[in-house]
Amino acid sequence: MRGWFLEGITNGIRTTRFPRREEHAPGVDPGAPVDTRMHSPREAEALAACCPTGALRAHDTEVVVDASRCVLCYRCLRRDGPAMNWTDDRVRSAGGRRAVAHAPDTGLGAAFRASLQILVVDAGDCGACLNEVRQLNNPYYNLHRFGFFLTPTPRHADLLLVVGPVTDAMRHPLLSAWQAMPEPRRVMAVGTCAITGSVFGPSFTCGTGAKEVLPVDIEVPGSPPSPREILRALLALTAGGGAPRSLPQGASS
Repeated sequence: MRGWFLEGITNGIRTTRFPRREEHAPGVDPGAPVDTRMHSPREAEALAACCPTGALRAHDTEVVVDASRCVLCYRCLRRDGPAMNWTDDRVRSAGGRRAVAHAPDTGLGAAFRASLQILVVDAGDCGACLNEVRQLNNPYYNLHRFGFFLTPTPRHADLLLVVGPVTDAMRHPLLSAWQAMPEPRRVMAVGTCAITGSVFGPSFTCGTGAKEVLPVDIEVPGSPPSPREILRALLALTAGGGAPRSLPQGASS
């Protein structure tokens, strides 16, 4: 304990310089598969068939990646025979698959840059995405330097951040939390499970992610996404203004 204290006094708190400078430390991001062209349609179909979540689709000789379903299992990279192309974290951060806006009016506006209250809801998460969200509150990422804060109550929240595939038991609590939030309010689905249900849905316990229950404004793909990508999405959310969103068709209020 004394050693950690002395190291802290000596070195100070080392906070990442992101977003002023891109982060290229090893292991910051696992990268992602990218569209790949094979020699024949048969090879493309065989490569797409190895994906357990349907994130790969064969179109003639090309294998196309659906980032919203990819769980980064590496099966398509480490298989016997022809494999997918895979970006490293540097390529991904320079222009790879980042947060995806679900609607053109996603942004909350510049007024929220100094004070964005975030309510995190675990809707059946395995712990992976939730742990990455927790990292944002650590000194290295220092969420507070942007004026972003976690809140335990929906009545103070501007953003509902959802992790997990939204189990049947969490559908009503998730909807109740959203209804208790003041306008303008936004919903962010973090991780493949929250976006599509991943390997868990649709099933007898859950559906196909948060969009079945709430109007999702922005998605952060990955299983789990890195804290850097989640932070990038939060910064994008405060970049512009937009209109209120309504419940998705078929959702009960």
